[in-house]
Amino acid sequence: MKQIIYSKQAARTLARIPANDSQRILKKVRQYAADPNSQINNVKKLQDRPGYRLRVGDWRVIFDEYDNVLDVEKIASRGSVY
Repeated sequence: MKQIIYSKQAARTLARIPANDSQRILKKVRQYAADPNSQINNVKKLQDRPGYRLRVGDWRVIFDEYDNVLDVEKIASRGSVY
């Protein structure tokens, strides 16, 4: 399993959004960290910049991964993340 690191911005967003959405996002990030090749992960490589996006309902998690680390950079709603 990869180590998960949340940026200040991502942690702040998790604290502000509804608890059920926050829990769902945390669960999906942990699932991805445990098994990146799983079919249930809705992950795509970003086209305009380095990194990946994980889709969790109407929320998008922007992250980068290197070595054994998953670096969550940003969490935002679908319309404002890009």
